[in-house]
Amino acid sequence: MVIKQLLTALCLAGVAVATCAQTAVDPAKAEVGIPPPPTYSKDKLIPIEMPPYVTLKVGIDPDTVTVGSDDVVRYVVVMRNTSGSVSAAFEGIQCASGEVKTYARAGTSGAWTTVEPQQWRNLTDNLPSKHAYALSKQGVCDGRTAAKRADILNTLKRGKPSYQ
Repeated sequence: MVIKQLLTALCLAGVAVATCAQTAVDPAKAEVGIPPPPTYSKDKLIPIEMPPYVTLKVGIDPDTVTVGSDDVVRYVVVMRNTSGSVSAAFEGIQCASGEVKTYARAGTSGAWTTVEPQQWRNLTDNLPSKHAYALSKQGVCDGRTAAKRADILNTLKRGKPSYQ
């Protein structure tokens, strides 16, 4: 009887350890050394193809594109609406999980404001703009893997449409 209770206790302990391991921080989402929002230029943007119903003109500053050791592709995207107002966002795309995070936003003045809370969102969420999804399909991601910086820029410059 004692052996049966001991085996039961050991099994329960094993289940508890497995449960704790599953609730630990997902290493795929651990970010390493998030840089501050970079300076960006509105003059050399690479245009991003957006769905036909989107009236914003969207571009990415090639000088801000980085691929971190954590495989997060970070960039500054600049958006211009039909009235001419310009805004920017410093974001990161995690191709492995299909998620995007906004770190900071800048209005017409160009001054950065940190976004709180900074949280990962699915690229296909119904957000005000689908630019992160478009970027992921137009060269930032190679399937579930972050593309290399040079490949991202070459593909974006060539124009890989993701909407028909």
